[in-house]
Formats: sequence, C-alpha cells, structure tokens
Amino acid sequence: PCLNRLPPVRLPPSRGPTAKEWAFVLAATALVTRDIDVAEDATADAFAAAVETWPRDGVPRSPGAWLTTSARRRALDVMRRGQTLRTKLPPLVEPQSTEPVEDLVVETVDGVGLAVPDDRLRLVFTCCHPALAREAQVALTLRLVCGLSIADIAAAFLVSQSTMAARVTRAKAKIAAARIPYRVPLAAELPERLDAVLTVVHLVCTVGHGGGGERLVRPELVARAVQLARTLLSLMPDEREVRGLLALIVLTDVRRTGRLDAAGRLVLLEDQDRTGWDRAAIAEGHRLVTASLRGGRPGRFTLQAAIAALHAEAPRWADTDWRQIVGLYDLLLEAWPSPVVALNRAVAVAMADGPQAGLDHLDLLRADPTMDGYRYLPSARADLLRRLGRDAEAAAECRLALDHTDAGPERAFLLGRLAAVDDR
Repeated sequence: PCLNRLPPVRLPPSRGPTAKEWAFVLAATALVTRDIDVAEDATADAFAAAVETWPRDGVPRSPGAWLTTSARRRALDVMRRGQTLRTKLPPLVEPQSTEPVEDLVVETVDGVGLAVPDDRLRLVFTCCHPALAREAQVALTLRLVCGLSIADIAAAFLVSQSTMAARVTRAKAKIAAARIPYRVPLAAELPERLDAVLTVVHLVCTVGHGGGGERLVRPELVARAVQLARTLLSLMPDEREVRGLLALIVLTDVRRTGRLDAAGRLVLLEDQDRTGWDRAAIAEGHRLVTASLRGGRPGRFTLQAAIAALHAEAPRWADTDWRQIVGLYDLLLEAWPSPVVALNRAVAVAMADGPQAGLDHLDLLRADPTMDGYRYLPSARADLLRRLGRDAEAAAECRLALDHTDAGPERAFLLGRLAAVDDR
C-alpha cells in the first residue's frame, strides 16, 4: 500500500513536508527498526499526520526532526505490539535477530572503522542487496530512498509502469521473506554492491535532467545526485568509477542553465549560449575524468563522463570533436550494450559523417522491442529526416514522438518542429 503513498504530500512546499525529506526520515527510521518495510509504513504515516496537522497547528520549527520523531515512535509502537504478540502466541517462526542499532561502522581491511556519513547513502547500500536481482535492487532503491515515481522508474528502464510496479512489489516481498535486515555492509561487501549504487545515483541524475512532464529539469533531484556522488567519493576515494560518475554528473549539470530560454522554451545543445556555462565546474569535471581514465580500461560512467567533457570543453558547437565522441561511444557500447547508448552513438555518427549515416544506424534500432514508446528515437529520426529535406517523413516521426511526450518544453518543441516541416 505504501507504494501508492510515497510521498503522501498535497500541501504547498511552504506548508507541508516534501519528497526531499522522505529519504532522510525513512533512513533515520530504518536505523532504529532494522526493517525497511516497517520503516516505510511508519514514514508514510508520519507524512500523512503532517499533512493533517500542520495546516491546523502550524509548521514545526524543525520539520525534519518532527517527521523523524513521529515516524520512529510509530515504528517502535508497531515493533512493541509485535513483540507482545510473539510472547503471547506459540512461536511459529524463529525470532528475528536483534543486532544493536549502534553498530553503524563499516569495517575496513586494515581494521580501522569508517562510518558511512550519510543516512540516505547507508540506505542505498542496504537496498542494493545481492540477494535481489540487479534491476530489482535499483528500482527498489529509486522508489524507497530517492522518492521517484513508478512512472519515472519505468521510463528509465524502458518498461511499462505495471511491469515496474510488480518488480518493486516482488523485491519488497523477497526482502520480507528472506528477512534481509537493515545493516550497513562490511567493507568487503561494498564492491559487489557498488555498481548498483552508482546506477541508482546516475538514474536520479538522469531523471532530474529529463524526466518529462511540465518540468524539463528537476534541480532537487540533480542536487541529490551530486550530494550522493560526492559522499560516495569521500567514502571510496580510490574507486575510479565513483570519480567518473561524479564527473559525469558535474559535466552534465554544466549545461543546465542553457537548456531553456527566457520564455521557458527548449534550446538544443547546438544553439545554447556556452558563455553562461560554469567554467569552474567544467574544470573540476575535466580533472575528475582525467584521473578516472588512468589505471586501465575505463568503465561506463567514466566513458560517459569523457563524452560529456568533450561537449563541455568545445567553445562552439562547430568545434565539437565528433570523431572522438563516436570512438568513445564504441568503447561504451562494449562496456554497456544498450539501445539508448546505440541511439546516442547514431546521433554522433550523423554529426561526423552526415545525417544519412546516422539515420541508417537509427533505423536498425526500430526493430528493438525495448525502444517501443521511447520518444527520443522518433524525435532523433525526425531531426535527421528534416536535415535531409524529407519533410513528410520528419512530420510523421514528430507525431510519433508526440504520442509519447507529456506536456512541457519537450512537447512544445516537437509541436514547433512539426509545424515547421509541415509548412515547408
């Protein structure tokens, strides 16, 4: 039931709790319960109570503390009732372990304790449990910890909302059935969970920059991804892919200020005013990418960061090194075979070798069933067909993209493109 209540907020941000607070409260409550399911129920109840009482009694001086205290009390009440019930009934199952909640230290190889400094990151590592399938790990974490909607997560995985809802439900059921506790992984357990954790942070950033709907960019999600990536780097400074992920997020966010004009209309990368891009952030991203590329074959986040660096460092669209970008996409496809990567590579090929060459690659993707309903495939084809002067075909692709695009800047842009090719 709580999957439909997250976050249960109907008040304006100035008067009620926000989705941003959800993760902090859930993590703090799970710290006490060691049971994510109980913590989620209690957190949802606390948010519902806030929605009911704050308009009447006023917003507390420390809303986060109020929510956390309320959620913890509710969770402890549930656990006490459960304990009472177990003492009065014959034990039908083995009692759950009661490991101390103060044990919040990650044991390092040399025996020196290192605390995971962020409650949300601690919960991310916990949800990314190897007993769950990888996609289930990531989906569950995005839902519980990051507060993304089922629609957002389904779009990120290129599956239907019903498929994703069932996947999250099964993951929660497996956690309950297997009695997977809320426990900070030991240092030796972190590496096997790291790739899933990096995927979670990356998808939060991706949704923050292009989740669709009225808002093209969701700054709160981007900020959350940046904070989690920086915390990860402080925790695991020798992991190249952690550094690569932070570089990717920083370099992607550099272009945020130019994506919309003063009227809120979408501006393509080739038309953006690059003088407004944050040069300090570009320099930081370049340093991170350079460091990540040292020491062996780069991983998928480092390769994406290298591509983002080439875009960010080009003073003009015409100066973009498309040949090198295509080469990096070739390496990325080896490291991460994905139709979305192949689509982006096809666009880069079009820029390097002409629109027909890119279109030939895009046409191959039309047979991939995972791309059904993915709006960026028809919109990319529409652009290349327009460049080739094939306006009727471009208009048809624009209409197909519009069928899968919600209201907002992207839809307005496609409507403008459709009108332009219809009029030519």
